[in-house]
Amino acid sequence: MKGGREPQAGRADNMPLVTSHEVLRKAKRGKYAVGAFNANNMECVKAVIEACEELKAPVILQISQGAIKYAGLEMATAMVKAAAAEAKIPVVLHLDHGTSFEQNVQCLQVGFTSLMFDGSKLPYEENVETTKKVCEIAHAVGIGVEAELGIIPKIEDGYSKKEIEAMFTDPDQAAEFAKATGCDSLAVAAGAVHGMKSRGAGLDFDRITEIAKKTKLPLVQHGSSGVPLKTLQKAITCGICKINVATRVSMALLAGTKRAWDQDPEAKDFRPIFKEGMSEVRKVVSEYVHKLGCAGKG
Repeated sequence: MKGGREPQAGRADNMPLVTSHEVLRKAKRGKYAVGAFNANNMECVKAVIEACEELKAPVILQISQGAIKYAGLEMATAMVKAAAAEAKIPVVLHLDHGTSFEQNVQCLQVGFTSLMFDGSKLPYEENVETTKKVCEIAHAVGIGVEAELGIIPKIEDGYSKKEIEAMFTDPDQAAEFAKATGCDSLAVAAGAVHGMKSRGAGLDFDRITEIAKKTKLPLVQHGSSGVPLKTLQKAITCGICKINVATRVSMALLAGTKRAWDQDPEAKDFRPIFKEGMSEVRKVVSEYVHKLGCAGKG
């Protein structure tokens, strides 16, 4: 069977980490999407899980390359594992924008339950080759792999709209890629941009629909902080099953923390101040969970 073992039931009181197979296959069947939020520090991890527990929603906590540089892989991994061990909802530990085969092996060794290789900026053949290798090792132990085809730029890259459209994912090539690599989900480029503070990005719904039809895979929307919520909801009906949100969570943490510190600039204990930031993160995550349709699915 492609993709490894069948989902396993969690304990009644709390749940161990689950694989992306378990949550994304259900999302695809149920026509909703699961929120994927970055695990950049303890405050974000706790706030995200608290919000999802309250709404009984599954969640994907992903460790980005920035988080690995900031906290180190072991520390970042341990935070998610510790929080997930106490959670009463399905939690996936996912590698975001994996840079190499070797990094994916390392993440598999330390207990990730979802991998990603981002070879979108490599020559097509090299992207296929490395993605296939990652899938082979991951599938051997029942772990799913997200791949990326087409380029989702960063806001600081400064590309024009025409240049961004030239990097969109080609549906026919996506079908070929999915078959050649055996990947379990696919991040597609269809209009979003990483790191946008405002919600001004539009999406090519027809393209997303065609890719979903031709690949038959759960599709992933990166750069979702810059996409209007109504647009994301429409994209879900087209085949998007995982929605990545990083910038908006980070902005919420900063805004709440700043507001609390402004109210008490002489404070010497940072913990009450950070709690206000966590409160803002919970609000943002709750909004996404409701809009993505995954409330009550955990």
